Amino acid sequence: MENCIFCKIIKGEIPSKKVLENNKVIAFYDISPKAPVHVLIVPKKHINSLMDVKKKDKDLMGELLTTATGIAQNLGLNSGGYKLVVNNGRGAGQLVFHLHFHLLGGWKKDATGFAV
Repeated sequence: MENCIFCKIIKGEIPSKKVLENNKVIAFYDISPKAPVHVLIVPKKHINSLMDVKKKDKDLMGELLTTATGIAQNLGLNSGGYKLVVNNGRGAGQLVFHLHFHLLGGWKKDATGFAV
């Protein structure tokens, strides 16, 4: 897509702090993090949202999920836990209309064991 910020990042037109890149997926740190660790996992194929995923995209969706779990493990998030979030549509808070997963984690625990 011509004006899609994620497509521009994928093409290298906009810089990003990459965590991972392969032929199907790119992952990079969010510039406005909502957690101590906030990584965006983005398919290189432009898909507007989950509502636009087709049956032919099932391998790509599996790649996104396995990429997310691999990144979480590499960043040491498994022991403390993490969230994987997809905002689907404007009403759900989707701001960039290129499908992407938010990997959020890295919270410290207080004395009661709850994340802060």
